[in-house]
Amino acid sequence: MTLVLRYHPALVVLHWMLAFLLIAALALGALVMVKIPNTSPMKLEALRSHMSGGMAILALMLIRLLVRMRSAHPAPASAGHPLLDWLAWASHRLFYVTVIAMASSGILMALQAGLFDTVFFGRGQLPADFWVYPLRGVHYALSRLLMALIALHIVAALYHALVLRDGLLGRMFFGRRRIDTISSSLATRVQP
Repeated sequence: MTLVLRYHPALVVLHWMLAFLLIAALALGALVMVKIPNTSPMKLEALRSHMSGGMAILALMLIRLLVRMRSAHPAPASAGHPLLDWLAWASHRLFYVTVIAMASSGILMALQAGLFDTVFFGRGQLPADFWVYPLRGVHYALSRLLMALIALHIVAALYHALVLRDGLLGRMFFGRRRIDTISSSLATRVQP
């Protein structure tokens, strides 16, 4: 029997890249862009970064989903309570759905507003207000859900690291992935 202790190295890289890009895109959107008037040339620069980041996030998330489905991974972790274990299972799946939906809503809103021509090719002007597009509200709501999921993810990681001390964080770092040919009785006692 082979026991997988860590996630595939590609998943590790994608996890940390996406963590950085998601936090950067959320911060740029929620803290910076909202304060820049649509008439300012700085808004175009901010939108260019935000849109490029969003498209990169969508591509990386789809790659991550594909690698996750095709690679061996550790057994599900347990927080010691069925409700917490279900919450972990549900929130991880909701992460994928939310990130893909948020990036998609941003792309669709950009298409509605003609932003690709304006932001990337300098043709046209930004709309006076993005809130005239119904997808703006969807994009906003998804951003707040994503912020809550990230906060929950960080709290859960800290709970595993500081309270349970179960080594869970090590699963998303580089190192030996597998223990080969172990007995069934040992496999049930080994904790990743």
